Amino acid sequence: MISRRPVTAIAFMAPAVAIYLLVVIYPLVNSALLSLTDSPAGNPGNFIGLENFATLAGDSQVTSALYRTIAYAVVVVVLQNAIGLALARAFFRRMRAQRGLSVAFLLPMLISPLMAAFIWSALYAPNGAINTVLEAVGLDSLTRIWLGDPSTALWSIAAVNVWMFAGYSAAIFLAGYMNLPSETLDAARVDGADGWRRFRWIEWPLLAPSLTVNVTLSLIGSLKVFEFPLVMTNGGPAGSTTTLTLVIYQKVFGGRGSFAYGITVALLLLVVVVVLTSIVSAVLRRREERI
Repeated sequence: MISRRPVTAIAFMAPAVAIYLLVVIYPLVNSALLSLTDSPAGNPGNFIGLENFATLAGDSQVTSALYRTIAYAVVVVVLQNAIGLALARAFFRRMRAQRGLSVAFLLPMLISPLMAAFIWSALYAPNGAINTVLEAVGLDSLTRIWLGDPSTALWSIAAVNVWMFAGYSAAIFLAGYMNLPSETLDAARVDGADGWRRFRWIEWPLLAPSLTVNVTLSLIGSLKVFEFPLVMTNGGPAGSTTTLTLVIYQKVFGGRGSFAYGITVALLLLVVVVVLTSIVSAVLRRREERI
């Protein structure tokens, strides 16, 4: 008699597998096939083999956008997690306020990225609140045309990214703090381990799972950043904030290249995201195992 258990398992898995094939695998395969054509607008084009990939290898705009995207991601990941960890550690000792603070951490995320981009564009304006405050406290030399200067535009956008999602990282770190073994913390306190020593030798190692989650999520999000540079600068000034997602948008929808070539750039972004996140995640998980 054939066991019904495998049949039941397949029946339950079939809808999820079908949706995954339809939503993920089919678009991915279709995109890979389109990248081998000269399709101008999503319609079937002529087969040109790896010509788009050869063009991609020598495209200075794509190369610059790739380096810029990676630099942006590194800055965002480091600052977002450093600030999130600092906030979580500062509020961990305020037990009564944890619930309210956890909600407060997530408030910036309730704003849509588009709205946040418009708000911060106004704040960064030459006569906006940031320059006005700097002038009011006598720091006129620090005023800038934040989004109009190639040396500050990208990092000004990165600051908005950090502002919006640092609270999310803080909430995850705070959850990690709340799961720390109380016996270990009490023993460290009895042994006189406090301040930096307690953080370095007790808290930091035990927060390894939270760090892995935060770094992975922030890395994926920052590599795929789109709304902030699109709304705040549209890739300017002088292309200093053009990320890979903006290049894709310009090629596919902006009339600055063929649809198929834009898909090729999108595949490059996919490879970059998968490779970098896989490497970082593997390194952090090995760290967890060692600890």
